[in-house]
This record gives sequence, structure tokens and C-alpha cells, in this order.
Amino acid sequence: MTTTEAFLRRLDAVFDSARPAAVAISGGVDSMTLAFVAHLRLGADLTIFHAASAAVPVSATERVRDYAARYGWNLRVIDAGEFADERYLTNPSNRCFFCKSNLYGTLSSLSKAQLFSGTNTDDLGDWRPGLQAAEANSVRHPFVEAGMSKADVRAMAAAHGLNDLAELPSAPCLSSRIETALRIEPQVLRAVDQVEMLVRRELSPETVRCRVRQTGVVVELDATTLSRLSDQGRVRLARRIAEAFDGSRPVHFEAYVRGSAFLREQSA
Repeated sequence: MTTTEAFLRRLDAVFDSARPAAVAISGGVDSMTLAFVAHLRLGADLTIFHAASAAVPVSATERVRDYAARYGWNLRVIDAGEFADERYLTNPSNRCFFCKSNLYGTLSSLSKAQLFSGTNTDDLGDWRPGLQAAEANSVRHPFVEAGMSKADVRAMAAAHGLNDLAELPSAPCLSSRIETALRIEPQVLRAVDQVEMLVRRELSPETVRCRVRQTGVVVELDATTLSRLSDQGRVRLARRIAEAFDGSRPVHFEAYVRGSAFLREQSA
């Protein structure tokens, strides 16, 4: 038995303990892979929810809809309501808690099924307020229960022939691009998504993040891509990026730093 097969047996045991079940999916590799394998086991006993909003890349929602049509998922696309929550919009350091609280609260009102998330064991070592919201709403994490890391999830996707998922770069929600304490605004998030799509088309980077800071817009790229970008190319691309923000913000390019828009609150 392969490692992936052993993990799948553990996951099936989790799924069997929670019929009916529901999976909340963002369109990323973790939740999409979880939805795929859960559907294989649970079939009609599984409902898949996707919260579509300005904080979700257009490509992620398209991926969700494509998979649902291709594999016959019972998909419900919803509005989780976080953009009506002032606590979320003010973008504090624990913004994710309010986002997930709105999501899980909305799902609980729509379904009495056991809710699953795509959290894996790697996520447990990070500071993730969203996990507190999950605990408060009795959300279970099958990958954690099965002892699976991010690499294990990618291997499982590949084992099922889902190579587009297995190779999908990590991409947190678009609100994570907005510097802590800057207000979350839908039109700014849409501009961030447009810029990242533009940069992917133009440069095919391994990693791109369009950060919105107090000082302006910073496009972070992996070191290899950044080194290939000529001075002339920077000027040309910066002009197009500025247009997405109505020319109101200066644009800079920097090396990618994970989570660099997050500013942890300082103690007095």
C-alpha cells in the first residue's frame, strides 16, 4: 500500500463518520482536493459550498464551477456576508477570524451537515485566526485528522490525475494582499486580481503578489522573474498596473516575501 492509499483510507474513515457532510472550498489545492476525494466516498451525501466574493480570484471561482460540472458535484455558490461586517472591512490583524466566522455561520444556517475544511498539518504551525472560528463552529479538518501535510495533499491530487491542482501555486484570499489596517474595498481587490492576472500573462512568474500598502502598490515576484525584468520592462508594466488602480498609487517591484502585507499588532 502506498502512502497516498494509506492516507485515503484514513480520510474515508473520517468521511464515513460524518454523513451527511459539507465541504467549504476556496478554489485552492487543499479544499479542491478534499472536495474531490470526499465526493468519491460520499456521493449524494456531500454538499460543496463556495463563497464567491471580491476577495476570491475570478480564476478560483471558475475552477470551482468547472470541477463541479466535470465531476457532478452538488455545488452551492453563496455569499458569506463578510463584506457587510465592519469588523472584517477594517482589516485588523485577526481579519481572518471575522471572515471565517461569517462563512461558517452562513453555512450553518444553510446546512446541518458536518462541515469540513481543507486545513492541513502545515497550517497548524502558523498564526491563523480562522482556525479559531472553525473550532467555535465545530468544523472538522480531515487532512489534519489523517495527518496530511501540504505535500501529501499535492501527492493525493496527482495520484488522482488532478495535475492542475497538484501543481497549483498557493494563493491566499485577495484580502491578504491589503496591508493590515488599510480598509478592505471590493474595487481594490478586483484591481489586485486584474494585476496578478496581467503579470502572469506577461511574465509567467513562479510567484506573484500584488500588495496594497500605505506607500502604494508593490508587486512582489520570485527572485528569478524579478531578475529577468529589465528597467524598460518595469516602467512599461508599472504604467499598466497603475491604470488598474486609476493611476492613483505609485507602483514598485520587490522580491516576494510571504505574508508581507500582514502587520502584527504591536503591544504597548
